[in-house]
Parts: sequence; C-alpha cells; structure tokens
Amino acid sequence: MYDTKWKRPYESSLIHIVIFQDALTNKTLRFADVHTQAEKFGRGLAHRFSISKGDVVLVCSLSHIEMPVVILGALWAGAIITTANPDYTIGELRHQIQDSGASVVITNDHAFDKVGKACASCNISSDRLLLLGGDLEGSRQSRHWSSTCTSDLQSPPCLSIASEEDVAFLVYSSGTTGKPKGVRLSHYNVISNILQYQAAESGSMSWDGSKTSGGIPFPSGGDRILACLPFFHIYGLTILALSPIYSGVTTFVLPRFNLKMWCQLIQKHKITFSYVVPPIVLHLAKDPSVTDYDFSSLRMTHSGAAPLTRELVEIVYNRLGIRVKQGYGLSETSPCLYQGTWEDWNVDIGSCGALLPNIEAKICVPVDESNVHSTTLAPRSLPQGEIGELHVRGPNVFLGYHNNQAATLGCRSEDGWFRTGDVGYINSRGNLFITDRVKELIKYKGFQVAPAELEGHLLEFSGVSDCAVLGVWDNKLATEVPRAYIVSQNVDIHDLMEWYKSRVVSYKLLRGGIKVIESIPRNASGKILRRKLKERAQAEFAKEQRNVDKARL
Repeated sequence: MYDTKWKRPYESSLIHIVIFQDALTNKTLRFADVHTQAEKFGRGLAHRFSISKGDVVLVCSLSHIEMPVVILGALWAGAIITTANPDYTIGELRHQIQDSGASVVITNDHAFDKVGKACASCNISSDRLLLLGGDLEGSRQSRHWSSTCTSDLQSPPCLSIASEEDVAFLVYSSGTTGKPKGVRLSHYNVISNILQYQAAESGSMSWDGSKTSGGIPFPSGGDRILACLPFFHIYGLTILALSPIYSGVTTFVLPRFNLKMWCQLIQKHKITFSYVVPPIVLHLAKDPSVTDYDFSSLRMTHSGAAPLTRELVEIVYNRLGIRVKQGYGLSETSPCLYQGTWEDWNVDIGSCGALLPNIEAKICVPVDESNVHSTTLAPRSLPQGEIGELHVRGPNVFLGYHNNQAATLGCRSEDGWFRTGDVGYINSRGNLFITDRVKELIKYKGFQVAPAELEGHLLEFSGVSDCAVLGVWDNKLATEVPRAYIVSQNVDIHDLMEWYKSRVVSYKLLRGGIKVIESIPRNASGKILRRKLKERAQAEFAKEQRNVDKARL
C-alpha cells in the first residue's frame, strides 16, 4: 500500500529543493525554478506562436536539465509533445515532423543544423526552431527557448483538458510495417504510470532519506539519481524527466552515457541509484577500468529496455557489489508494467519483477498474425507457468496509434486488453520472465529496430533483388544486432554497407553483417520465414565471432 502521508516536494516548505542538476556543469534547477520557467515558456508559446490545445511541439535533443521545463511549458499551453532522437538522419526527422504535424521544434546545438534542414524541408519557418541548453552567442542566442518566455499576466484561452482522452505525448515506436508509428499517450496514461511506479518503489528511494529494504544501507541524506539514459526515449522521458518532479529526488543529468564519466560521477556525488540498460551492465561485468572506482554509495540500479541474464547480474554484484533489479515495459504502456522490488532484487534473478498496481495481466496463446482473422478472435488464456503472449490492461495503456487505426485494432481489444507481442511466463511468485517476441522487432540496446524499414533501404540499392533483416544476439555487446541477408548477383558488400550507413541512425546499422544467399525463405503468402532464417543466422554469426577470436590469439 502506498503511504499517502509521504511528503512531496510541491508542499510549500519544499519548493526550494534541487530537482535537476547538470552532471557536467553543476547547474541546478529547483522545483520552484521548473514550475516558474515552464509557465513562462508556456505563456510565450501561446503568445508568440499561438500554440494551443492539440498543436504539436517536437523536442529533439540530448538529455538536458531544461528538457522537463520546455516539455511542461508546452503542456501548459495545451500542446502535444513528441520527442525525437537527435542522431536521426534528416530523412528520419522529416518523417516524424510530417507524421506528427509538429509546428514548433526545439533542439540542442548538437543537432541544430540537421534539424534546421529537416524543418525547412517541411516548410517550418526558421523562427519556429528553438535552441535548448548551451552557452550560445550571436544569432543562435536569439533562438534560445528562454527568449520565448514571457511573464505576461494575460493567460491564453482557458484550456479544457480531458485527461483520459486528450493526448499529452506522441512517442514514436518502430513497428513491423517499417516506419515508426506514433504512440498516443494521454495525460492520464503518463500520470498513472508515474504513480504506479512510485507505489512500486514503496518509499525505498526518496528525497529526504529512504527506508531500508533487504539490508540495503540507508543513504546519507536523500537519494541521488544519475540519469544517463536519453530523455527522448519513453523510458527516460517518464522515469527520469518527469517522475523526479513528483518524487523530489535530486537527479544528475548526463547528456549521454559515457562509462568513465558515469563511474566518476557516482564516486564524486555519492550517487545512490541509476537506471541502466544491459550494455551498461555488460561494461560493469567486463571492463577492467571500473574496479578503480568506489561504488559503495550506489544502493541499487534498475535495468530495462531488454532482458538481462542471471549470470550477468551475479557477475556485477560479486565483482563490484552493485545490485541490479529489472523491469519491463513498452512505449504503449507509458512505459512501465513490471518492476523488481528492492527487497527481492536477488530473488528470481533474470525476471522482470512483479506487476505494478492497478494493472491486469494474462498469458495467452500467441496470435498468428499470418492469419488475418485470428486477430479478431478472443485469445485463450493459459494457466500460470505456461509460456504464451503477454496481454495487459490498465490506466497506463495507450489510446492508440497516430493515424493508424488498423494497427490499433490489431493489438487492442474492445474491452481494453493490449497485446504486447512479447512471449513469456509468470511464475508462482508473480514474477514475469520474457522468453521471446511475437513481434519481429530487433532491440538494439533498448532501441527498437523494424526489419521492414531496413529492408526497404536495402532494396533501394541497385543489384539487391530481395532481402531479409533479423536480429542476432551479440554476446560481446549484450544486445541484439541487425543482420541482413540479400539476394544479388554482383553487389559489392563494402559499397553497399557504406551507402547504407548514410541512410540510417547509428542504432540501425547492420552490426551483424550482410550475407549473400540464393533466396529468402518465404511462406505461400510471401511472408518471410524469419524464424527459420534466424536459426541459420545465429549459428553463422556465432561461428564468425569465434573465428575472429581465434584470429586474435
């Protein structure tokens, strides 16, 4: 049961606590700063750009302490927020700008020129491109988001927000159809998930000193989070950019993950908690440099975005004394669904933990998406312990896909059940284990990669007559990587790879390689038999890695 007497930072006596601190410059934002600046920015958007309910503001930036301010300010004005990866190519940015209908774009200096070109190609005037963060000079200074702020007491038109129906965030998640799909999350969805997450933490982490759980030491003062995951991703957006404003826990923000900096900051600031992903855990398990740092202040870490093995968790704890619990979620669920508890972090290691409050879950016979009629039938539930597809229902489940009713109907039932596309089982203690995916998505370091999108790029190259892309597990990177099979008579693989690199963002690169084969296995309807191809791919890729290792000896 959640303790309703727990003090929150918005109580009048606590508005001066530091919510966000720049991990590199030490610049801070108090709760009062976030509140005041967000409202001024919201007023400025309404006054300068006539932003009102339903308009879309795109934020494309590395993580920064000002991101929560501009996000909340735009929401104050009634806008919908869509976030984009600043490493996207111009073409990828153009797609999201056009699909979302964004009319104001906010970016950082890192991506300014590229985002500017994408905006120009979408007929967004240069005065609607605002800058976030940085010590700017000259013409760029006038473009800073703060120049839009106003204290004008004249309020914008009175907004009537239906929290359960009106969209707050339009986050893009890759789908098996190729291009990323916009996931429509309401105010109610995201607020519900923040409260569900905090309830599951049960006071184990707080701004003024936590309770002890399972013998884990108390922090010295309040907890301190190190945020190294991107705020543009739903994981970082909900848990790192928004949730601290409710919990009041001071959050140190890194623009992007860097192992050396991560270790140094934990030691310097006595960090007590950090959200991570499996590749970071792999660094902690194998990198020789990490043993030079003091991690004694780190009470817990929480890994998400992809499954972790028991072996990796145990290696990190035995080597460094760092505890790792896991969670599970999706963009469509705002994102959190399951979460490991502090007291049971070392029980059922390898599981995603227990279901968050106010969510229903069931394991069902997986839907055969090759049968167009099967998606309309009520799936049969399976007994506890059996492997099947996870279905969930709760206040954090999305409204639907943007401009894609067919995709929405294909995964949501009339009574609110959402088909996650992930396969697993729930044990007798209620802990979830994910074993596979019904969806064909590749997850590279937590980023979703749609095979169909990559196949579309490859087929544009002269000489590639057919192709298939799938994920293979890379033990060294502790993540899936995309691998391509092509049908071709005369393609130079090096030329193809160089051409392809210019077409996609870094995490969509074909790190698993490109192989030429005689034909792509398909069923009678023409659907690629990925599972059959994947068995071959995994065996070939593992052999290739072994050969590389032998050559180095």
